[in-house]
Amino acid sequence: SKMSVRLPLSVANRIRNTLILGAGGRDFHNFLCKYKNNANVNVVGFTATQIPGIDDKIFPKELAGPRYPNGIPIKPESELERLVSDLKVDEVVFGYSDVTHEYVMHLASRVMATGASFKLLGPKETMLQSKKPCIGVVASRTGAGKSQTSRRVVEILKGWGKKVVSVRHPMPYGDLGR
Repeated sequence: SKMSVRLPLSVANRIRNTLILGAGGRDFHNFLCKYKNNANVNVVGFTATQIPGIDDKIFPKELAGPRYPNGIPIKPESELERLVSDLKVDEVVFGYSDVTHEYVMHLASRVMATGASFKLLGPKETMLQSKKPCIGVVASRTGAGKSQTSRRVVEILKGWGKKVVSVRHPMPYGDLGR
């Protein structure tokens, strides 16, 4: 026989307040792929840690969509525990890719100590779908030269007469809305 657990309607149907931890890249991609149009989730903020000067900015309404008419605030990751409490966060989603296991689990411990859940999104939830061949340019750390390498790959492919589209997540430099 199958076992199932029924949550009270107040829990099952409640919109989850979600905070996305990030570094100004993968976190934005995760939001756009998984949460932007998800009516069961209210993203209450992003955190920033690796790129100077993006904390206390706003992820723009133009990118966030109609569910977020004021955009989404970006706050310092150092304020994590206060943010979880003040924003009544149910779930914190990890959204950057070039840190150690120890660092990720330290953040998970900090989050879980607040009573919120900690989540990692997998590839099935965040990969872009394509019917065309794709080339991925990846690196193990920020600043390794992915942008320059991508531009060179595009240049080579165009030189071969290929039609090329370059896709990348929004970057937090300058005006995020442009």
